[in-house]
Amino acid sequence: MLARIAAVRDRIRPSERKLADYAMAHPGDVINLSMAELADRTGVSEPTVARFCSALGCRGFREFKIKLAQDIAGGMPFLHQDLSSVAGEEEGVTGAVLAGKLFDRTIATLMQVRNTLPAEAVDRAADLLAAARRIEFYGSGNSGTVAEDIQRKFFRLGMPTVAYSDAHVYFASALTLGKGDAVVAVSSTGRTRDILDAVRNARKAGADVVALTRSGSPLAEMATVSLVADIADDFDIHSPMTVRIAHLVLGDVLSIAVALRMGDTLQERLRRHERAVDAHDSER
Repeated sequence: MLARIAAVRDRIRPSERKLADYAMAHPGDVINLSMAELADRTGVSEPTVARFCSALGCRGFREFKIKLAQDIAGGMPFLHQDLSSVAGEEEGVTGAVLAGKLFDRTIATLMQVRNTLPAEAVDRAADLLAAARRIEFYGSGNSGTVAEDIQRKFFRLGMPTVAYSDAHVYFASALTLGKGDAVVAVSSTGRTRDILDAVRNARKAGADVVALTRSGSPLAEMATVSLVADIADDFDIHSPMTVRIAHLVLGDVLSIAVALRMGDTLQERLRRHERAVDAHDSER
């Protein structure tokens, strides 16, 4: 919830930003306040509090407080662990300490994404991809690497797939798609112009789009269905790229969900593939 608040802060109204800033600075206080008390402390109206909760994907103030309390009790201490605090002490930092901090932060991020991932979004995305006659995977920069990794998983399922990380190529390729085709677009911010242009082309052509991105972003709004990971992108050399890892896991979720829908047909195909690879390797 704290990561989601940070993700939407710059896109909500100024009055709602007061609530965002207060919640991030005093999360422990917020969970013990009534809606009226929170409105009074931040100088806003109760309807503004209700709109703020809605912007975060909550059905009301009570659900917002429950999710915030879960954040405090669970992942928050790890998620906000400051890895840069050891940056100036490189000689005294052991590999075990550094590894522990990195693993803790990454695990907390994955737990956060798991706890906020709607099952219905996973099912809908898997249904679309399982029924697609062709799937194209788009991403730029680090997200392009993720798109290529997910495409390799789907390639093993025997589905016609291709991954593009060149903006000019996926812009043009999206124009060739049609009804029954699908795109998986990966973007940590959901605001990359090249990705948005390509997705717009795909939707106009009649293709469905599954987005791995941030909630409330232009890409999430444009996609047929979105699997969101509200993680602040941190480009500090001393911080792990947890959003990339989260998107890789979401790719695993999608590929396995599609595989389960393919049933026995896929199992026989994978057995033939394994026998062919074993025979090929034994000839060397």
